Amino acid sequence: MIKKILGTSAILLTSVFVLTGCGNSKKNSKDDTKLTVAASPSPHAEILEHVAPLMKKEGIELEVKKFDDYVMPNKALASGDVDANYFQHVPFYKKSVKENDYKFAIAGAIHIEPMGLYSKTIKKIKDLKNGSTIITSDSESDWGRIINILQKANLVKLKSGVNFETATFDDISENPKNLKFVHNVKPEILVQAYKNDEGTLVAINANFAYSAKLNPMKDAILLEKDNSPYVNILAIRKEDEKLKKIKKLNDALHKKEVQDWISKRWNDSVKPVASNNWK
Repeated sequence: MIKKILGTSAILLTSVFVLTGCGNSKKNSKDDTKLTVAASPSPHAEILEHVAPLMKKEGIELEVKKFDDYVMPNKALASGDVDANYFQHVPFYKKSVKENDYKFAIAGAIHIEPMGLYSKTIKKIKDLKNGSTIITSDSESDWGRIINILQKANLVKLKSGVNFETATFDDISENPKNLKFVHNVKPEILVQAYKNDEGTLVAINANFAYSAKLNPMKDAILLEKDNSPYVNILAIRKEDEKLKKIKKLNDALHKKEVQDWISKRWNDSVKPVASNNWK
């Protein structure tokens, strides 16, 4: 079934690329009355759609382009198809920029959403059996946070001196339950792996969990703690750092009434970041 899932993922990515196209010569960045942002459907796109009326009052039409994968939003930003994107956390952003030599900048830190491990097989982590399979995404920037969750549950231990943000499953020094890790599944396919009961535990990014009507606070067997460093950001091209429309969007996303709405909409499982400045 995993092979079938991977095949579906490849088709999905191809479809997104064809629909999106590439290179609009950064025409939108020169238009002060229009701002196009690539975003994951939930919660990112929902949040942007909520602030669109605020942006309209500022004389800016906010267009949201939804992407179901973690590759195309950065490609769209680099090619000029969009003015900004809002879908990724800081470690993923840093890795993507380094690997692709993107000339990007962080316009603002917006919210934190917890990574959760879900199961169709067990209801409590104490029921996890020896040799159980844990399915995670192929996004290496998430591996360390998953290992951290498991370590806090006393299921594994990371090698001394290894940074969680760059850790891989090869950096696990202790694994008393002999857990098996499958980490070659596209993030957007993890929900399907969960529904198909492919593994005892499936680590699902919160945005995909929300889309599948899963509530991380209620449905996750294990959940990331509040002090997660994986803050979701508004990313832009470096050349556009001083654009007023970018600042206006960042300011809108940090208005108290918007942050209160975010907390209420997702029952406090999406946690707004109070400061609108990235340091």
